[in-house]
Amino acid sequence: MGSFSIWHWLIVLLVVVLVFGTGKLKNIGKDLGSAVKGFKDGMAGDEDEKGAAKPESQSRPDADKR
Repeated sequence: MGSFSIWHWLIVLLVVVLVFGTGKLKNIGKDLGSAVKGFKDGMAGDEDEKGAAKPESQSRPDADKR
């Protein structure tokens, strides 16, 4: 019952290509890539917002009055 061999994966790949076609698989790949890029950009944007908010929250507004 071990893992699948390379021949099993090649047959699965062949069946997927026959069912979906190469054009549809290429579109799925592009959509997936843009979704991952959007997710990374969103996570980077959240970190930038947290980093920008942190110094403001740590500064004391009454420090200039002394």
